[in-house]
Amino acid sequence: MLTQPLRAEAVGLHAHAPLSVLPGGAPPSIERVFALVVAEMQATEGCLGELLHSTVPAVPEIGRYLAQAGGKRMRPLLTALGARAVGREGDIQRLMCVGELLHLGSLLHDDVVDDAAERRGRPAAQTVYGNPAVILTGDFCLARAVLLAAEEAGFTAVTELGRTVTAMAEGEVLQLVNAGNLDLELDTYLDVVEKKSASLIAWCAAAGAWASREDAAAAALQTYGHEVGVAFQVTDDVLDYVGERRLTGKRRGQDLAERKLTMPLVLAMRHQPELRARLRKGPPSPERIPAMIAEVRATGACDEALEFARARVRRGQEALDVLPDSPYRDGLLALGTHLVERVA
Repeated sequence: MLTQPLRAEAVGLHAHAPLSVLPGGAPPSIERVFALVVAEMQATEGCLGELLHSTVPAVPEIGRYLAQAGGKRMRPLLTALGARAVGREGDIQRLMCVGELLHLGSLLHDDVVDDAAERRGRPAAQTVYGNPAVILTGDFCLARAVLLAAEEAGFTAVTELGRTVTAMAEGEVLQLVNAGNLDLELDTYLDVVEKKSASLIAWCAAAGAWASREDAAAAALQTYGHEVGVAFQVTDDVLDYVGERRLTGKRRGQDLAERKLTMPLVLAMRHQPELRARLRKGPPSPERIPAMIAEVRATGACDEALEFARARVRRGQEALDVLPDSPYRDGLLALGTHLVERVA
């Protein structure tokens, strides 16, 4: 079983970040948001360990190697808040594990595709266990997630999950074929984000409503999750230029060092085309990274990207107007804002 203790920090919730939700009334603190479902989150850690079990010893060893390295656990948190917001009662930890299992499987695959050296501050799984075993363990996680969705949430949810997995695969291929494309358009970047990241976050937010056959609420939560998911990824990309490793799990400037086209860099190159010309010559040396980070920030691209993210969050929050008032709905509103304002 996974025994890592769960606190607000374990899901990327940091007390210092300012919070504001839609006008009218004080928002709950981020600790209070987490406290709404802390019992469910703790139960999910044990459940995740059980779901990674296999009679083939290498499978749980590889799966737990990544799972125990940490992570934000944002997907189970969203599933819990969404399910409780529509009045779903009883144990929901197995449902909460669907998104996390799918996320783990996609990370295992991504690190093989990207030939990543590390993940979450430790050597990437394929550097320890080899590509074939890691790819197949990723397949195990994906298959287990689909089966679990069918068992816990029913036909609509598993159908939507099938669409989600399809979108995630398309997003990964789209990102792969555009790797190193310094002429990447913002629309293509957003298409990758929506498919690869936001689609799963949207599914997680709506899963409990589908399980409860609350179709109108599910549509609202899916919209919320999609918009917040886009904002979350854009903010993560901004953090490569302004953040600390504890917020992203990556070294600052890692995306820039790899010439990874994210919203801040795409916008910065619009404002300063000479930056693109220099990057065409090759990846910047480690000594040049701090100066180039400062250059990107000086264009205003990071602030522009954050304003875009805030607008997407507001759109998602507005979709929740159809849900009844509850602490869980308030928690979703506050969480959406936090996922952008954690930059502060």
